[in-house]
Amino acid sequence: MSYEECFYESLDGLTLHYRRYAKRGPATAGPAVLCLPGLNRNCRDFEELAPRLAARHVVLAPDLRGRGRSERDPQWSRYQPATYLVDLWTLLAREGLDRIAVIGTSLGGLLAMMMAATRPAAVCGIVLNDIGPELDPAGVARIAQYTGRLPVVADWDDAVAQSRMIYGVGLPHLTDEQWLGFTRRAYREDASGRPALEADPMIGEAVRSAPGAAAPDLWPLWAALAPTPVLAIRGSISDILMRSTLERMAAEKPDLVRLEIENRGHAPLLDETDAVAAIEEFLVGLD
Repeated sequence: MSYEECFYESLDGLTLHYRRYAKRGPATAGPAVLCLPGLNRNCRDFEELAPRLAARHVVLAPDLRGRGRSERDPQWSRYQPATYLVDLWTLLAREGLDRIAVIGTSLGGLLAMMMAATRPAAVCGIVLNDIGPELDPAGVARIAQYTGRLPVVADWDDAVAQSRMIYGVGLPHLTDEQWLGFTRRAYREDASGRPALEADPMIGEAVRSAPGAAAPDLWPLWAALAPTPVLAIRGSISDILMRSTLERMAAEKPDLVRLEIENRGHAPLLDETDAVAAIEEFLVGLD
């Protein structure tokens, strides 16, 4: 499945990037899908899932500002959800979309919840990948500790080793080939041929300076999603989405669809057979 590399301008003048996946021929059957990556990741994390979904849906996979091929923000204080939401609504307006489904990993899932809560008519359903209205402080601290502080790597072997160091506990049993693929989605060779992480280091400063970032109270946000269909995916060894949190989410929202992926921490890659099947089934239900 081919895709278009697209760019648009944010309201504050940054050039932002997204991929647009769509099959050729007649219009697709299901709602458009917006795929949102995690804090330090980018649109390439959906390279396996997006082509599958594009058989029935137009799929947009953006790079949040400061990631991937999107321009870095000279004011790092704008690396925060309110800014990202404005960027995303701007993107959807550019595409002429007034109703979508949203798939969000980690930070992307938080943005999905905020989009659905603030504009319920615009979001027909959301998929939360290892995220919810309560975050395990241990996992939050782990992510805040390394974000923006990783040393420069010399070559692809070093880049893979760095990925294993950061994500190895949450992604056991990946093959060497899978680790290289996972790493290549986050790094790109610079002019000298050296792999460089495609995330502005200043994102880490924004994370560590955010008031209440360690334990935000998002349960009121969850309550606002009562009318919205939700599929919640959890990695069985996650240190971000606790099992007790997922159970409370289900108790407060009885129609919640749940899936746990074995041998995955934070976060499942969404190329797992069970995850792909559950997402496809969920989206069909939104038709």
